[in-house]
Amino acid sequence: MQWRYCSVFSGVLLTASGFSCAVCSHRSRTRIRRRDEGRKRDKIPVDPETLKKYEMGEGINLKKGIRNKVHRLRVHNKEKLLAPMAEEAARREILLTEDYGCLETDAGETTTQFKQRELVENVDLISASKCFNLNLDFGPYSMRYTRNGRHLVIGGKKGHVAAFDWVTKKLACEMNVMESVHDVCWLHIETMFAVAQKEWVYIYDNQGIELHCLKRMNQPTKLEFLPYHFLLAASSAVGGLSWLDVSIGEKITRMDTKLGRINVMTQNPYNALLCVGDSKGVVSMWSPNSHQPLAKMLVHKQAVSACAVHPHGTYMATSAPDRTLKIWDIRQLSGPVENAVLRSAAQHLSYSQRGLLAVGMGNVVEIFKDTHTNLKPYMRHKASWALSDLKFCPYEDVLGLTHTKGFSSVLVPGSAEANYDALETNPFQNKKQRKEAEVKALLDKIQPEFICLDPNAIAEIDVAALQHKLDSKKKLGYVKPRQIDFKPRKTKAKGKGGTAKVIKSKKALKLKAKRAAIQEMRDAKVLIDKKEKKKKPEKSYGVLDRFLEPKKK
Repeated sequence: MQWRYCSVFSGVLLTASGFSCAVCSHRSRTRIRRRDEGRKRDKIPVDPETLKKYEMGEGINLKKGIRNKVHRLRVHNKEKLLAPMAEEAARREILLTEDYGCLETDAGETTTQFKQRELVENVDLISASKCFNLNLDFGPYSMRYTRNGRHLVIGGKKGHVAAFDWVTKKLACEMNVMESVHDVCWLHIETMFAVAQKEWVYIYDNQGIELHCLKRMNQPTKLEFLPYHFLLAASSAVGGLSWLDVSIGEKITRMDTKLGRINVMTQNPYNALLCVGDSKGVVSMWSPNSHQPLAKMLVHKQAVSACAVHPHGTYMATSAPDRTLKIWDIRQLSGPVENAVLRSAAQHLSYSQRGLLAVGMGNVVEIFKDTHTNLKPYMRHKASWALSDLKFCPYEDVLGLTHTKGFSSVLVPGSAEANYDALETNPFQNKKQRKEAEVKALLDKIQPEFICLDPNAIAEIDVAALQHKLDSKKKLGYVKPRQIDFKPRKTKAKGKGGTAKVIKSKKALKLKAKRAAIQEMRDAKVLIDKKEKKKKPEKSYGVLDRFLEPKKK
């Protein structure tokens, strides 16, 4: 017993050790309950349409399929948390201050009439600074943005390579490799990038220092980097495909596609397959685990001139020299969703994060909105020179264009994701955050063996293969698998048994058996000693023993 102060009776009471006054405890619990009820009552109602985006479905039927009560309780507790989580996620959408913008017109106008000069005059200074031109003399150029959209690397056909922060216009490195450059590509961080040069693939850091020369990737034409697998993929002029694991520096595989020179190659971000377009109008999908394409699609009657895949892995856009542009549902591998005939043949295609499609035709680029429902031009921009490459910048309403005489950055409202996930990609990360993100990405690295056409098939059970395995075991004479009895166990009365008592009994039985075995060994040894004592020793005559006759029994 000890003395405690009670706020109700305004005095000191004698209470049990570790306990307070019962009246005070009851009142404190009542206050906490009323506070929680008040918070629930004061919450702003959530929009049902917003709530639908975060719902996880109907849930699991606990009455069917789960017979173990422990697992049933565990699943029930998880299901109880899903509804509050979806409600809180929908409620916190108010914190997303950024919104998607787009061009709006008055009566009688179209969005394709707006020029870049008019957009720059009517936007803020920060957005206006993102529209600029670079006049260079070593083109035509190829380009690539980093995943967070902050850094840019360009490579000219005549050997000019430069990497810089395009937002602040701060140059990281600039050099001339003194041979032709066919493509450039960033690796998992902005401190390393790969360059497809005349003979081999070279890897440089952001200071322009050569780190590696990959002679196994000879005569490269296109480069792609798979960020979740840490794989650098390259196509060659002789029809080869190579995958290199940059985290361990080992070549995963190299195969001959027998398609000739590969000039069209892109990746599907959904399943990490490489989509390769050939001269017969076929787009084939390749994985490092198979020497044959996992799927083929006949998309055009002529050679495929450009190919692009939606960031969600749902749609694929292809073009051909006959001025046709087709949108395909890549999940069904069936007929085209949309089919259009352009004013001229499209040589370059690129999808934005919001699904806008940029089509490069000569020195004109057209941006299409809602490509899977209605192919209508959203914006149009005319460059001074013939385009050589185009890419949308992640998390910025910017489209990067490279041409014969340099690089151009144009504004495309509503093309990028407005709110970024800092745990996935952070455009404003510092040096420490970049190192931590690199370590986390290496820990979450996906093995190349998991690259397949349907990524969800990894979590499924191949019933046919399992049944074939069981049947083959039965034919070889294996014992049938033990049947599991799902009958509920009878509850025991309190104090009449339990796990602790069973373990204690087993230990006692083992000790008793051990003692019995030791006693049995001792008894056997005593009997042997007694028999040896009863035997009389024979007389020995030394060296004369061999001349004595044996005794007759």
